[in-house]
Amino acid sequence: MKVLVVSSIDTSVIENMRQSHDVAVHVNPDIDKLKSLIVDREVLILRSGVDINAEVMACAPNLKLIVRAGCGLDNIDVAFAQGRGIELHSIPQPAAYAVSEMTFALMLALARRIFAADESRRAGQWLKTQLKGHLLYGKTLGIIGVGNIGSRVAELGVAWGMRVVGCVEFPTAERVEQFKAKGVELTDFNRVLSEADFLTMHVPKKESTKYLVNADALSMMKKGSFLVNIARGGVVDEAALYKILTEDERLLGVALDVHEEEGEGKLSPFREMKNVILTPHIGSMTVDTYADMGRRILNIFNDFVSRQLEAQTEQEVLA
Repeated sequence: MKVLVVSSIDTSVIENMRQSHDVAVHVNPDIDKLKSLIVDREVLILRSGVDINAEVMACAPNLKLIVRAGCGLDNIDVAFAQGRGIELHSIPQPAAYAVSEMTFALMLALARRIFAADESRRAGQWLKTQLKGHLLYGKTLGIIGVGNIGSRVAELGVAWGMRVVGCVEFPTAERVEQFKAKGVELTDFNRVLSEADFLTMHVPKKESTKYLVNADALSMMKKGSFLVNIARGGVVDEAALYKILTEDERLLGVALDVHEEEGEGKLSPFREMKNVILTPHIGSMTVDTYADMGRRILNIFNDFVSRQLEAQTEQEVLA
């Protein structure tokens, strides 16, 4: 098999595949480079940060399998791929643990003013009484998108003694009861916004979620609340967020792991704000997640190769 890997994955997976296959690795190529690399490839493996649009796939007549190592297929033109009969796989499970833990890391850093405490201590200051924080216990955790990752965040919230409310795109009576049994109240979007002390985002990026949290939504949030976006850049309207942070004291703090503009050299408009934490899309970046993701990539790939060989054998027998 001719394989193209365009994102950073566990090197042991690449070494394993290279024992029997032609594996090319080029991390985050630009579109022109990508179009030239993919020409003869049968398998494509990627994470976020690389867009696989129709134009790219049109350059790969032999492409049969795409593995998206992570949550969602928002950086792939799914309709085009399906029309071409390309097999698609995403691997959301390993990221759920890492991203949900990162969500709490960011909430705690905001609530307890960890970065301000660290900075002041390094400067020789002892601001013990000035750095009063906030508990998570007893607060309302609002979750936009109680899916694979959001459900895990909800479970952790309940364990921390938080009241948890959330919303999903397609609520049903059955889902309401399922969440209720776990101590989570499934409600509507506006209630989640207005009741949350800590609001966290866990939705995929698509047309219906673009600027889901816009100026109107932000104006509904409680005074003194916190916002964490660890979903996708563009789910929160950053221009509206910037405006409310500079003109309104409604939000005590914001953490952004994802951004409308991502990549080396991109400067965040929030970079001078002391009550904003900025991280470079590292929600799923743990050693453990990488290893688990690698095992799953290899399983998908080996299964695909086996099926291709079986189909080839059958054709030869029939011939």
